[in-house]
Amino acid sequence: RAERKRYQNMAGDEKKSGGMMETLTMVMYVIAWYAGNTYYNIYNKKALNLLHAHWTVAFAQLVVGILWCIPLWLTGIRSAPKLNMGDIGKLAPIGLFAACAHGGSVLAMGAGAVSFAQVVKACEPVFAALVGLVIAPVEVKSAIEYLMLLVIVGGVGLACVKEGKGIDINYFAFGWASFANLAAGLKGKLGKDVSHALKADKSKNMSAANSYAVMNILSAIWTLFVVLGTEASSFQDTWTHTLEEAEKACKKDAASAGCFTANDIIFNVVMSGVAFYLYNEFAFAFTAMVGAVTSSVLNTLKRVIIIVATAAIFGEVMDKNAMIGSGIAITGVLLYSLAGQFAKKPESKDKKH
Repeated sequence: RAERKRYQNMAGDEKKSGGMMETLTMVMYVIAWYAGNTYYNIYNKKALNLLHAHWTVAFAQLVVGILWCIPLWLTGIRSAPKLNMGDIGKLAPIGLFAACAHGGSVLAMGAGAVSFAQVVKACEPVFAALVGLVIAPVEVKSAIEYLMLLVIVGGVGLACVKEGKGIDINYFAFGWASFANLAAGLKGKLGKDVSHALKADKSKNMSAANSYAVMNILSAIWTLFVVLGTEASSFQDTWTHTLEEAEKACKKDAASAGCFTANDIIFNVVMSGVAFYLYNEFAFAFTAMVGAVTSSVLNTLKRVIIIVATAAIFGEVMDKNAMIGSGIAITGVLLYSLAGQFAKKPESKDKKH
């Protein structure tokens, strides 16, 4: 009996230790996710301010991610995914929408304030819900979820209204952020079944980290096509003109924002790429551990941190309507996520009965 009790105590200690380790791992994931996302937005905006070839910047960021994951696979530090051409063919359209979502977000932040782009990006659930109604199989949300979508739209609308001026927005930033939202909605709708099937097949080795790595590679390939069709032919001229203007600014005032070197551009692009890849990988890993609700709550909080941090760093002034509207929209996103989970619970109970 004493021996059995000793083994029970040991098992209990091991369980507590395992639980503490899992909690610590999740905390580390969240810290890395938040830090990476915040630094990405900062370095990304700096890179976009320096070099006006924004699709090229978006492509370079994805290439940095490739240079991170490929060596891990080649050295065996991380087991490589085992996909055939059929699998890649199924994932290719999802990669296209992922590329559009990333590119649209980059161009939105290049066209205007990061804080404004983040507020518009809060409308992503609205686009996802509309896609769910248009593309089969049709997904109808609960009444409370649609009500929360109206709250999100109302918040973003209020953020676009300037006191004494009426509607006053950067239409390029708004348009590209909306484009990114639509692409993200299509990616989620069309990619859900394919991604789940590949993850369920253990022989494919599509862990959360590998799933994101594969999507990053496909996104880079699609973005390269966009770069070749838009900025590639004029990139050399853009680069030369940018450095010439920077040299002139340095001669006038070495402390001015317009004074920088090629190394400054490269540094910000590379660092934004590193931060982008790592924050997404940690976000994927965290979501796989905790599920959608906790992830949605923390994703909402993350957006608040980014808006506050970037507004402070880049001196982006937010008037009263912008602050109130942002708060309403972000709260709407949180309540929408929670309403969706509550709506699913009765369904799962009915299925059991």
